[in-house]
Amino acid sequence: MEFNNVKVVKKATVYFDGKVTSRTIYLENGERKTLGFMMPGEYVFNTGVEELMEVIGGEMDIRLPNESEFRTYEEGDSFIVPEKSSFEVIVKTYGDYCCSYKDK
Repeated sequence: MEFNNVKVVKKATVYFDGKVTSRTIYLENGERKTLGFMMPGEYVFNTGVEELMEVIGGEMDIRLPNESEFRTYEEGDSFIVPEKSSFEVIVKTYGDYCCSYKDK
């Protein structure tokens, strides 16, 4: 999949001592997305707005808010994280992802 006619923020957002990075893009309609990469590790992310997370490579174990168990998500899988919440991620090899934001 590809995005056409986008605006790209050149500077990466870097988390967890460089183990997670992402780049922000804006579609023609103003929709905001990030394309990111995670190295092996355990992470907790907080959300401001609702997010749709798509796994586009590798796999990650995810525990969403109000869930007691982790679930493995692989290439082609996606999940929604509610606004103003947090979710846990365990990456064993690598995780390549696209995050779409439901900006208000």
